[in-house]
Amino acid sequence: MISVKNLFKSFNGLQVVNDLSFDINPGEVVGFLGPNGAGKSTTMKMLTGFLVPTSGDIYISNLSLKQSALEIKKKIGYLPEGAPAYGDMTVLQFLNFIARIRGYKGVEKTTRIEQVVQQVELQDVLDKPIDNLSKGFKRRVGLAQALIHDPEILILDEPTDGLDPNQKHQVRELIKNLSKDKIVIISTHILEEVTAVCNRVMIISKGELLFDDTPNALNRRSKYYGAVTLHFSYRADASELGELEGVAEMEEDLETGRVTLFPKPGADILHLVTAHAQRCKLPIDSLYVEQGRLDQVFRKITQEVRNG
Repeated sequence: MISVKNLFKSFNGLQVVNDLSFDINPGEVVGFLGPNGAGKSTTMKMLTGFLVPTSGDIYISNLSLKQSALEIKKKIGYLPEGAPAYGDMTVLQFLNFIARIRGYKGVEKTTRIEQVVQQVELQDVLDKPIDNLSKGFKRRVGLAQALIHDPEILILDEPTDGLDPNQKHQVRELIKNLSKDKIVIISTHILEEVTAVCNRVMIISKGELLFDDTPNALNRRSKYYGAVTLHFSYRADASELGELEGVAEMEEDLETGRVTLFPKPGADILHLVTAHAQRCKLPIDSLYVEQGRLDQVFRKITQEVRNG
């Protein structure tokens, strides 16, 4: 368990993290979101012991980071932004180096390396210098070094940055499997990653915690949650849709042929929209109920504190 109490961090008088408090339990995959400069990376560096808080306390597995930093670091796997590594080493040399640092020797060291290579699928690049790898493979090497000691806590800064869609899917599935008995914290700018992997979302801006709940609860705060969107194959008169019973507002994009209908509170408009479209033979390619748009609600939450 991670317990953060009244965490502050300032640099030369500039407040970067402002009174953060939260608890995270095993099995939780936390998406840590925020605009650039929000304090995400600073908070993660304090959790890993790389930065010392200006004030406040961090407890991991009931141990204080102030008093037991070395013991706590053994429980953490950390993938920092940029996945720094020794570029002149081959992948296998680098993983051997990390395994030795973590205290593994002999058969145990070989076993840990083999397991993590299989987990992250690095078999084809083991003998290649890290500098010669693609950005995606460098990211996977960084993930491998974070996993090599089977940590209780994984802290990942942009874990799928630079990966192609297949690699993103594989890493996300790996994270979900690992989270069964671990705490996983993911800092990401990719909002779809939140719904794909996380079961909890924390949003910070200007160092303050603005939202802490499930991805579904975040979606529900979107103005689009429960709205009905239609795509037309060619331009058609959609004005009558906005006059249907239960429709509070209509948003129309003439360039894309997309129309979104916002229901009045408590209204279910899907069957009315469908019936009207069939009756009027509207040229509809697709029709669906919106689950919320994370980009819209993210902007709303973070801009409120910026403008406040």
